[in-house]
Amino acid sequence: MNEKGGNTLLIVDDDSYVLESISTLLKEFGYTVYTSQNAHDAMKQVEKVPFDAILTDIKMPQVSGIELLQNIHAYNQHIPVILMTAFAELDVAVDAIKRGAFDFITKPYNPDYLLHSVQKAVKYTKFMQMERNYKIMLEDTVRLRTQELANALMMVKTMSNEIIKRLMAVAEYRDTDTGAHIARIGLYSNKIAEALQMPAEFVETISFASPMHDLGKIGIPDSILLKPGALTREEFEIMKTHSAIGEQMLKGSSYPGIQVAASIALTHHER
Repeated sequence: MNEKGGNTLLIVDDDSYVLESISTLLKEFGYTVYTSQNAHDAMKQVEKVPFDAILTDIKMPQVSGIELLQNIHAYNQHIPVILMTAFAELDVAVDAIKRGAFDFITKPYNPDYLLHSVQKAVKYTKFMQMERNYKIMLEDTVRLRTQELANALMMVKTMSNEIIKRLMAVAEYRDTDTGAHIARIGLYSNKIAEALQMPAEFVETISFASPMHDLGKIGIPDSILLKPGALTREEFEIMKTHSAIGEQMLKGSSYPGIQVAASIALTHHER
């Protein structure tokens, strides 16, 4: 039995009696049927209506059913085309199957076989549409998940940068001269790396890591860090430990940017 529900067919035959008889039969089984008596008018309908299957006679004046088959598939290769042929044209029908015809029925047609062939063609169209819809849904899902992942990574990156800035603000509160200095070092590192034509990843990493070079000053006593006058030799030795303190605060990270920052903190005083 046909699964009723708006399945749309096109019947093409220059014999009005064949058109009438096939159309009547198929309409009784719930199909929506369009008809055409020549290939030219048939193609106009194909371009306007989303047919689930097309039945066409092979032997028609001007444009044959084989040529119509080729024209239909040039327009939409997914529409199943069933050829109707006389016994004397069976070799032509078999060759048409090789050219992409879905099936063929012989005249005078057997109603049961015609219905079975049409039902197969319509089910094929529905299945192909389900497959296309699934692929579209899958592509949309992948695109959405990819965008969500990109957004999450960007959020993590933004959050990491903000955490670093807030750590730098701690150092700035301890040393009033540090804030502008931190910003300048980050900018200098970025511009020098770009001028040296370093890879973009390196430029980004050193721009991120370099402002952390003085983080170790957090561990220097206020009496030394904020002393208005010159430091004694002993005080200067303590001040120099801020590089090692910074490295201790940053080392052991699995994040490459923090690893670079730890190295910079330890080695940023060439003397």
